[in-house]
Amino acid sequence: MAGGLGASLRQLGGTLLGIAHTRLELLATEVEEEKRRLLSVMAWGAFGVLMASVSLVFLAAFVSVLFWDTHRLAVLGGLVLAFAAACGLAFWQVRMRLRESQGMLRDTLAELDADRQALHSGAS
Repeated sequence: MAGGLGASLRQLGGTLLGIAHTRLELLATEVEEEKRRLLSVMAWGAFGVLMASVSLVFLAAFVSVLFWDTHRLAVLGGLVLAFAAACGLAFWQVRMRLRESQGMLRDTLAELDADRQALHSGAS
């Protein structure tokens, strides 16, 4: 009977180790996916900001030169207000996107919770 108990304990240990291994693989996969997504978003965001900045500088210069003789102060003031409004919109969008995050490692945590509940219901 001791051999049967030892074998059962080894089998239980192997099963628990297999579950932990699977959960760690899921964790590693999720972290890698999130890292790649974040790097992609950052790269495209930086490129977009660079191109938008260059475009806005040239647009501001063009409009300022176009109205230099007639309404230069009004045009410059309007451009400042427009850029400030765009900046506010961008920060608002960033804040909204950060709030809608679903949380890192959501699937891993859900699987671990399911394992915990299965172990508790099996022990009862």
